[in-house]
Amino acid sequence: MCELLALSANIPTDMRFSFHGLTRRGGATGCHGDGWGVASFDPDGRGVHLYREDAPAAFSPIAARVASLDLRAHCSIAHIRKATQGVVALENCHPFHRRWQGREWVFAHNGNLLGPLPQTRLFVPEGSTDSEVAFCWILEQLNAAGADPADLDAIFDTLVLCARQLEQQGTFNCLISNGSWLFAHASSRLHRITRRAPFGRATLADDDLSVDFSELAGVDDVVTIVSTEPLTRDEAWLPLQAGEAVLLVGGEVVRHQPPGVPGTASPVPDRTLRRERTSG
Repeated sequence: MCELLALSANIPTDMRFSFHGLTRRGGATGCHGDGWGVASFDPDGRGVHLYREDAPAAFSPIAARVASLDLRAHCSIAHIRKATQGVVALENCHPFHRRWQGREWVFAHNGNLLGPLPQTRLFVPEGSTDSEVAFCWILEQLNAAGADPADLDAIFDTLVLCARQLEQQGTFNCLISNGSWLFAHASSRLHRITRRAPFGRATLADDDLSVDFSELAGVDDVVTIVSTEPLTRDEAWLPLQAGEAVLLVGGEVVRHQPPGVPGTASPVPDRTLRRERTSG
């Protein structure tokens, strides 16, 4: 299947370190060589920078260039593809992007949905993947529910219901964001780590590259990385259980859906957004 990566931070943050580690799995240390993509939201959340290519990320000059860019954001999503449905083509590369309710929305999926997929009318897939169909359907469910993008409770509850319905048709690990928050749902494999003071050193699992975050981050900085598999070999990553979902704002979990417990998505105390600098 594919691998996912996302960042949520309380200050505009780049994820060059994490994305470099992910690209190694796109054909070098992993078999996910059918394409890659990165979506990084402007710090104000109004625009998104989207880069995609239908080539192995590990050997792509374009991916190497993107990995060097200083794309600082409160939310970013990346993906490397191992094709299960849909040919190897640019239109089938994640993250997928649509505009709804005056905001940019991006989505990435790891898994395989079987059987007849939900029909969509407002949002039409451009490619031939089950993932893009799922994204279009999710946006239509949000639209039908009259969800306000600023109402985090309504958004989270609707996204949890959509994810649980889709995972009945197969594996549905997903990431979705509109730049203000990050939603992550685990169906099989997903991990997260939150970095905050006191910061330490981290070494990539797929390359001999280390970063001392104490030299880059401020004392109030909070950065959460979500990844299919842990990207570093010397940090304690927290696995998400099957059926578990989280909503992240500013690097903090503000809503949490426990695994296997219907209708009990629990609120988590919010934290304020702060300053400006660090690296993910």
